[in-house]
Amino acid sequence: MNTSIEPAPVAAIPTSEASIVPHGQAPTDHPSLSVVIPMYQEIDNVEPMLTRVHEGLAGYRGAWELICVDDGSRDGTGERLRKVGERFGPHVRVIRLRRNFGQTAAMQAGFDAARGELIATLDGDLQNDPADIPRMIEELLARDLDLLQGWRRQRQDALVMRKLPSKVANALIGKVTGVALHDYGCSLKVYRAEVIKEVTLLGEMHRFIPVWVAGVTAPERIGETEVAHQARRFGTSKYGISRTFRVLLDLLSAFFFLRFGSRPGHFFGSIGILFGVVGSILMADMLWVKFGLGEHIGTRPMLFVAILFLVMSIQFLTTGVLAELMTRTFYASGEHTHHRIRWQSDPAHADWRRSQ
Repeated sequence: MNTSIEPAPVAAIPTSEASIVPHGQAPTDHPSLSVVIPMYQEIDNVEPMLTRVHEGLAGYRGAWELICVDDGSRDGTGERLRKVGERFGPHVRVIRLRRNFGQTAAMQAGFDAARGELIATLDGDLQNDPADIPRMIEELLARDLDLLQGWRRQRQDALVMRKLPSKVANALIGKVTGVALHDYGCSLKVYRAEVIKEVTLLGEMHRFIPVWVAGVTAPERIGETEVAHQARRFGTSKYGISRTFRVLLDLLSAFFFLRFGSRPGHFFGSIGILFGVVGSILMADMLWVKFGLGEHIGTRPMLFVAILFLVMSIQFLTTGVLAELMTRTFYASGEHTHHRIRWQSDPAHADWRRSQ
């Protein structure tokens, strides 16, 4: 349980009849928006965050809702989200996961619940500024993009522990995947819902969302824009230098799924053919030595190397076939998620909000 002193209460923005859209309806002058915020152990940031979101979207010319996902917090974050959200109105929806499934699962839960034509995401630590969202929406629409990624150019984090590893990772990701962005780690993003909902997030895929989005839309429809960034005021960061090593492993997975996700047989088959060609050349040389030159080859290391290459070739080729079968089974099966919801606001009573 977090024992820090709670921040002074911030008065909730009053809900008036003019600011709430009739249930299930959204105004047509601007796309409807769902703001998704995953939170874990952020009890001190709950009320300031909800207040900042309402201030930042006060002038948004369209209906919007706020979806806060508590990722199994044990410090009371979920309960405070529920209480504070009720004060702001039915457009604030709270989802509480049964345990800590990770940021990727929390974001997926928010995406699944989102009803807006556009979806915006940001961290729950108050380092992102919700006031950037309306401007990002205007830019996304003006540039006709499917994803607009935030770029924390003036990042307020430690140089060695956060900024330097991030720069190296961003450059490496852009080089390997071909989707060059300055700041993959920024959670402040705006998506077209029809695009991001085609992507199923698993594992720790949230770090590579632009890469996965590039798998369902053209890379030129992914852009970035500078956003504000502030130092953390409450709570502690959930990231450390160890994240760098996980990023490298995730990068290998992202590269594989981006290039060979729907045709894994080509990946394993190419390696199998390569080993088969090398093994066949070595075996042909051994056969020439045996039958052409009449020499004994039973004790020659090259013979065992040739056999090893041929066996590995068969293994990779059969692995490719099995991978193709699994891929087809996956695409033929229904949608499944790897998170479990403990409690959420009743979707039947959810409403939209817009500026007066």
